[in-house]
Amino acid sequence: MRLEGRLFLGNRALRDAVAEAGGEGAGIAKDLDTCLRMLCRDLEIPTPIWLGKNTREFARFHQTVFFEGQFTDRVPFDRFQIRWL
Repeated sequence: MRLEGRLFLGNRALRDAVAEAGGEGAGIAKDLDTCLRMLCRDLEIPTPIWLGKNTREFARFHQTVFFEGQFTDRVPFDRFQIRWL
């Protein structure tokens, strides 16, 4: 699995990164979790809280958005988008 992560402030993209995991047959949920953690580490942001809306969006559109309120720490951006490549 390959995920692309992007940070936005307003309509402007601040930074992006790509993470890849899988191949060991661990399953899609484990690969998604691994990629998300790698993206957060590479972008130097805290890991967001995954909500039910994120599951629905990712299952339907292969992407989802995390907003400021889904982070336990204060963040310098409006939203964090992940997309399955």
